[in-house]
Amino acid sequence: MEYVYAALMLHSSGKEVSEEGIKTILSAVGVAPDEIRIKALVSALEGVDIEDVLSKTPSVAVAAAPAAAASAAVAAPAAEAEEDKEEAEESGIEGLGALFG
Repeated sequence: MEYVYAALMLHSSGKEVSEEGIKTILSAVGVAPDEIRIKALVSALEGVDIEDVLSKTPSVAVAAAPAAAASAAVAAPAAEAEEDKEEAEESGIEGLGALFG
């Protein structure tokens, strides 16, 4: 992921996304650059309009809302399962009373 971040930093600063630029950024933050990964990234980004891709990508804040909703949806069935368990225990106790009259 740090390779992509380095490419985005180069792009946002108005510089060309190049192998040398990515190596420089990675080295500056203490990451040992992997030549193969850098070449693959630069090759994959050739001809890509990064600004266009970024404008079509939803922001993190927008992505967080569905995650919170999904979290709440998971919590609701868990609460219902707990209520069902309590009801089953209560009915089991009532059944024991019938056995012993």
